[in-house]
Amino acid sequence: MKRISAFHFAAALIFAGAVSADAAGTVNTQGPAVRVEKLADGLEHPWAVEALPDGAYLVTERPGRLRIIRNGKLSDPIGNVPKVSARGQGGLMDLALAPDFATSRKLYFTAAMADRQGSGTKAFSATLSKDEKTLETVTPIFTMRRFTSSNIHYGSRIAISGDGSLFISVGDRGDRKRSQDWQDNAGSIIHINPDGSIPADNPFKDGGRGLPEIWSKGHRNPQGIAFDAKDGKLYTVEHGARGGDEINQPEAGKNYGWPIITYGRDYSGAEIGEGTAKEGLEQPLQYWDPSIAPGALAVYRGAMFPEWDGDFLVAALKFQLLSRMQRDESGAFVAEERMFKGEYGRIRDVVVAPDGALLMVTDENNGALLRISRAQARNG
Repeated sequence: MKRISAFHFAAALIFAGAVSADAAGTVNTQGPAVRVEKLADGLEHPWAVEALPDGAYLVTERPGRLRIIRNGKLSDPIGNVPKVSARGQGGLMDLALAPDFATSRKLYFTAAMADRQGSGTKAFSATLSKDEKTLETVTPIFTMRRFTSSNIHYGSRIAISGDGSLFISVGDRGDRKRSQDWQDNAGSIIHINPDGSIPADNPFKDGGRGLPEIWSKGHRNPQGIAFDAKDGKLYTVEHGARGGDEINQPEAGKNYGWPIITYGRDYSGAEIGEGTAKEGLEQPLQYWDPSIAPGALAVYRGAMFPEWDGDFLVAALKFQLLSRMQRDESGAFVAEERMFKGEYGRIRDVVVAPDGALLMVTDENNGALLRISRAQARNG
């Protein structure tokens, strides 16, 4: 049985006073003091950020824009981005650079797209033109099988494995039963090759008991997905209902329970499913009650904060914070530090930059790109 617990406690958090998001400032944490710098604002509901090889940043905005931030300046929207369905929780969402982006200029992105039946999650590959003004060779590589009129629970994060294949999270689209239908890729983690073909290690690659692209099932709305660079294990963080946000370790062919088992309740307060455990269904590694509304996940393996090595960093929308989930030598979660609570707005994405700093975007009408680095120690 995997170790699980709920974070009911008010996690320790130390601030050196309120810090304005309009300027760089120093924030005390349980460990090192950090410098929070706003690199850009004026973004409309930014959803994802990636650091480019030359030190600039590529950012998605949910209404359907892709922009570059260089030296604090926003580029014009990059051309040839497909028209997205920017309704409800949908729009242009996640972004990931191919491992060889520096030479290939290849990237991947996800979006809510519409057809006559409604909308659904779709993933694309593309190349960024050398002048950075447009996307070229935009190619659909995954389209969920059934679009509906719902405009919630698209999931939509991407993680790239060591072999270059893609893991893509897809939410239940607000229809719980779809998460338990193995012939429906809603409520799933999807595993595909960069060209959209099916990897040889997928559990249902022959399309028998489940769709060939499905890796795992029983997910509600996973909006965080990341590999631990140290051991190559895949992790997700997903929204529960009223409570029951979860961290999971998706493995091939396994079922993570939603909505049969959950540690949350319906928004009405009613119970969901059959309880918190059932044979054949996986337990989460961790869950939160009350919910923090997790928006993204990174496993820290950077050089700037060695004391955070192996910790999980979870962007949270509801309480406008970054949760640092501390692990012991066995990998079990032992403590939580809640940083920046209420200071910068709804934190939608968190990634570890090449230098070990953190990059975060805030999901606001006037959203910002923030960089969190180690504060310089004061002399004397």
